[in-house]
Amino acid sequence: MSGCCGSSDHCCRAVDVNGAVKQMYRASPVPNVGGTIRVPGDKSISHRALMLGGIATGETRVSGFLQSADCLATMAALRALGVHIVQPRGNEVIVRGAGDGGLQASATPLDMGNAGTAMRLSMGLLCGQRFSSTLVGDASLMQRPMERVAKPLRLMGARIDTQNGRPPVILHGGAKLRGIDYTLPMASAQVKSAILLAGLCSEGTTRVTEPAPTRDHTERMFGGFGIAVRRAGATVELAGGQQLRGAEIRVPGDFSSAAFFIVAGCLAAPDGLTVQSVGINPTRTGLLDMLRLMGARIEVRPLPDAGPEPLADITVHASALRGTVIPPDLVPLAIDELPILFIAAACAEGETVVTGAGELRVKESDRLAAMAEGLSAVGVRCDLLPDGIRIQGGRLHGGRINSHGDHRIAMSFAMASLRATDPIDIEDVANVGTSFPGFPAAARAIGMRLDEAAGP
Repeated sequence: MSGCCGSSDHCCRAVDVNGAVKQMYRASPVPNVGGTIRVPGDKSISHRALMLGGIATGETRVSGFLQSADCLATMAALRALGVHIVQPRGNEVIVRGAGDGGLQASATPLDMGNAGTAMRLSMGLLCGQRFSSTLVGDASLMQRPMERVAKPLRLMGARIDTQNGRPPVILHGGAKLRGIDYTLPMASAQVKSAILLAGLCSEGTTRVTEPAPTRDHTERMFGGFGIAVRRAGATVELAGGQQLRGAEIRVPGDFSSAAFFIVAGCLAAPDGLTVQSVGINPTRTGLLDMLRLMGARIEVRPLPDAGPEPLADITVHASALRGTVIPPDLVPLAIDELPILFIAAACAEGETVVTGAGELRVKESDRLAAMAEGLSAVGVRCDLLPDGIRIQGGRLHGGRINSHGDHRIAMSFAMASLRATDPIDIEDVANVGTSFPGFPAAARAIGMRLDEAAGP
């Protein structure tokens, strides 16, 4: 792979084995950052708003929709299933639902791109339809495990084929589903949501018990669509046969996207950095608790009239972070934010240990291995554990990082440049657009020096 061109604008190129130019970032150190920023809409909520609106009766209006590659893949799949969706302006979306039994078979496989959420939730949404569906994705998604979803759906009566546990996923039409009582073997909001979606068209009651709390966006959104959901301790249940009604959905700023700027503020914002209108659903904000344990100065100001998903402005100041042992019960509440937490740990004084994070092995990349590789490349001492990592904080130098096509790895190491002695070159960053379109501009808006490569 070629090195950086060394030009004055720090434009970088990397060439893959086929001769194609791959997109790169060069993140250079700056003395400090600050200001006020807004992040794009929540990806998890945007996916769910489209899906539930697609099977509801009547019109669903979504404001703050995330127009990322992942969410647009969900939109395209629903259109292929006969759902009428329009975007009158900006981030507003109108979904004219197909209603009960109104979805139609797609003439081609449904391509979910890089969106694991879209594929796994669609398995629950479509396994009880009268027609068959085939779900595919990009090269990364085609390697990700799907049996964790298929297994409980089969217990409900679904007929599902996978290829050695991975996509393509074939959902055979005409299955008669029945409600089940299911205890998740590991905490997973995607599995829980898929089961609940299948429960809508099942006979009887569906109950899901979690070993630890996970994101509850599906349950909250069900209420907005008129679906009665009951929570009793660690168990959530719903009765089959309920009909969804079109709703008004306000999508908050994505906490997972805000997380990169929250850590940036901890590292290099002496006068403060504020992220506005961020979703602070308590099943998502474990990172704030983790950072506070490390000594971070964080102020959360809740906003009124936010609806079922709470909102807040979050202000962070540069902090003297210290290493800590992260409580395992916080890990499911920050599973997507752990890569950027690892950057905070690398910049802290002392040792940080994270365990109970085996789920990171099966994300867009093996995030534990990818982060350990990247941290080592910039001079951070770390030990990869079977379900976690041990990081010795210290001084970061520059280096070259392979993001393995994983958007969260790429954005995390961009923030690492704030404490590095020299620039960090980050390879294979095109997938940043799957969750955070406009990320480089947002980083520059707070004072970072983040230069993009010329694409192919």
